[in-house]
Amino acid sequence: MVHPFADLIGLTVEQQGDGSSTLLLPVDDRHFNPHGVVHGAVIYAMADTGMGAALYSTLDAGYACATVDISISYFRPVMEGQLLCQTVLDNKGRTVAHLTARITQNGKMIAQASGNFAIMSMPPERR
Repeated sequence: MVHPFADLIGLTVEQQGDGSSTLLLPVDDRHFNPHGVVHGAVIYAMADTGMGAALYSTLDAGYACATVDISISYFRPVMEGQLLCQTVLDNKGRTVAHLTARITQNGKMIAQASGNFAIMSMPPERR
């Protein structure tokens, strides 16, 4: 799937399927806030994208998903290296799904997010 925003920040999907996903992000200067640490929005984008990727892997053709809400907790700053986002689908109903994403670096927890996503059918012209 083409994902211009992920391309913009250098985010890659390494694995996607069966309600899970794994994303990687090599940290570089474009990710920093004014204090020289990775901006929280970059980490949030990893969680959001990872959740969408995990859920999309379970959707039938003609269906899409959209973020309803995400709650994220940040545990430690990142100044360099690579970030890993692993997401699992916790529950999928007919119209709403719940997922959890864990962002780590070298096995240490950086952030954790939980989110709810709407599941909807797409009009034929948008498929």
